[in-house]
Amino acid sequence: MAWPQAATLSSAAMSQPRTPARRRFGILVGRRRVWAVSSVHAEADRLRTIHNAIERRLLPGDALVYLGNMIGRGTAVRETLDELLSFRRSFISRPGAFASDLVYLRGSQEEMWQKLLELQFAPNPKEVYGWMLEHGLAATLEGYGIERNHGLSATRDGPVAITRWTNEVRAAVNGAPGHANLLTALRRAAYTNGNELLFVHAGIDPSRPLTAQHDSFWWGGAGFLDLAEPFGGFVKVVRGFDKHHGGLQQAPFALSMDRGCGFGGPLAAACLTLDGQIAEAYEA
Repeated sequence: MAWPQAATLSSAAMSQPRTPARRRFGILVGRRRVWAVSSVHAEADRLRTIHNAIERRLLPGDALVYLGNMIGRGTAVRETLDELLSFRRSFISRPGAFASDLVYLRGSQEEMWQKLLELQFAPNPKEVYGWMLEHGLAATLEGYGIERNHGLSATRDGPVAITRWTNEVRAAVNGAPGHANLLTALRRAAYTNGNELLFVHAGIDPSRPLTAQHDSFWWGGAGFLDLAEPFGGFVKVVRGFDKHHGGLQQAPFALSMDRGCGFGGPLAAACLTLDGQIAEAYEA
């Protein structure tokens, strides 16, 4: 998936990262294993089943990374984020656990949501909004009780109308306790502090360092499993979204784990050891 030329978000206000570098990445310190959950796409029941499986098998020193696209395509967005928040409380309340042991990554759906809230800055808001509706945003709006056609009308009436409408969108999310905080606590990628494992949403550009990936995290993915050498010195790079939904696929330096949740397939989760091996794998 990539932004179409007609829906470009080329203004500096919408294309440049605003988050300080130290907050762009989740760093997993002193963890022995890392659980990874692939794209959920607001399928709350599948997520709940996966959480139950993980909870029964957690060991001291485990961490957890959600690989983006927690929202989008499914309308159970409220239930999904409520389940994420509930499991987070349980996860970090374990003896020896820390808040930094659990990381939410920004996926393409969350990236679209952020761009929606900045729609008034787009040079072509009607085209951008229409493209996002077709690629998963419509279900998220519906899940929050937001009428999509009101947004379409706003794009015809100009920046002031768009700003008024996006403020209504923010208010709808703020009305669900904890949701706005979760959606603003997303990281671009996560890695173990010994540089063993790197977790991304969709892909990387091997020609660029980690700090210069930008949109590659969300819209990349081509050739992901063909990495000829370790990227950035990491033992393995793990991703949670594959536009082909190819399932659990291992390569010498990469692991792809999208089983098509949100597209008719199950939700995948795996527990990895620091040498890049899969200790356990589940789907729901």
